[in-house]
Amino acid sequence: MKVRINRLVLGLALTGCATLAHAAGFALIEQNASGLGNAYAGQAASAQDASTIFFNPAGMTLLPDNQLVLAGSLIKPQAEFTGTVSPAIVGGGDGGDAGDLAFVPNAYFAYRVSPDIHVGVGLNAPFGLKTEYDSTWKGRTQAIKSELKTINLNPAIAWQASESLSLGAGLSIQYTEATLSNSANGAGIATVSGDDYGWGFNLGLLWQPSDATRVGLAYRSEVDYALKGDVEFSVASVANGPITADTTLPDSASLSLFHALTPKWDLLADVTWTGWRDFKELRIVRNGGVTLGLTPENWSDSYRYSLGMNYHLDDKLTLRGGVAYDETPVSDMYRTARIPDEDRTWLAFGAQYRLSDKSVLDFGYAHLFMKDARINKTEFTNLPPVTPVTLSGTYESAVDILSAQLTLNF
Repeated sequence: MKVRINRLVLGLALTGCATLAHAAGFALIEQNASGLGNAYAGQAASAQDASTIFFNPAGMTLLPDNQLVLAGSLIKPQAEFTGTVSPAIVGGGDGGDAGDLAFVPNAYFAYRVSPDIHVGVGLNAPFGLKTEYDSTWKGRTQAIKSELKTINLNPAIAWQASESLSLGAGLSIQYTEATLSNSANGAGIATVSGDDYGWGFNLGLLWQPSDATRVGLAYRSEVDYALKGDVEFSVASVANGPITADTTLPDSASLSLFHALTPKWDLLADVTWTGWRDFKELRIVRNGGVTLGLTPENWSDSYRYSLGMNYHLDDKLTLRGGVAYDETPVSDMYRTARIPDEDRTWLAFGAQYRLSDKSVLDFGYAHLFMKDARINKTEFTNLPPVTPVTLSGTYESAVDILSAQLTLNF
């Protein structure tokens, strides 16, 4: 007996992340608080603290001998659906706000081994997703809850090859777990859960053509997963059992600029590409090779463009601002209720305050203006009676992010 189990995608912050609260798709860019005020412009070139381990490990060569960074972000998304379901007999409401408040932490440590060599380690979550609707909403056969998590341990090394050139590399050791649920007709609520470990790498180059200018180039590799877990049904007459699902988290590349226009003003800019094209489908398989669920994805590569400014008010206080435009990899044809993603525009500001030569505080805030996301998705319930259910309508979404960070030099 087959049951329609919808998509299994990956990612979530260490202790939880909320839907649409990140870069397009389900990538998370909230890897520090010091970059949020610039809308994360220029992060592969700024190398302002040990969070450069994630954005460009080569930047560690610009850091003090030892540095510890502790950061966290409060993320509050809003995603509300308005529309219809066919056949109307399915019934139900619009699902409420699918977003939820979440706290996303990260930490980094960098250490100078010699004048030209630095090593470090980061703990973060490069991908994230969470959506949850009322259990009786009209789209319940397609999605109720999608909660997905990644934890990434990122040891790294940097080498200052010359006065103007630094190179860096890191290893990504990742753990992923996912839990999905939806209504499955006579089987009640179907819940899929699974987890796996994977690994990848990141590379970076930092070029300083002058004292005022830095150019950064960074790359993060794909990570392959073969999730193993179980499917469970709330109706005892339907058999539970083990499942597997293969998927790949995308690679990405960033080109960044940092330029000190004057002693008071800095310019930051960035273009980031993410290779979502590999996310073509999600296939969930029972032991024995029977396909339990298949969701076409057919995502496209996407780009993120950002521009930021710093103003050094005095030796202690720096003010920040930034804007960004983040393309969605999801087309209208393949958008689903689990990830009702669309293009977003970032407006951000922040500040840095130096408590002393050894300690620095950073704060940032960003509001993400989301384009309305249209959905017209038909999926079949595979328990008798086999019925096509079409969800049509529009999502209105927005995101607010508030971050803080403590940096300690010793």
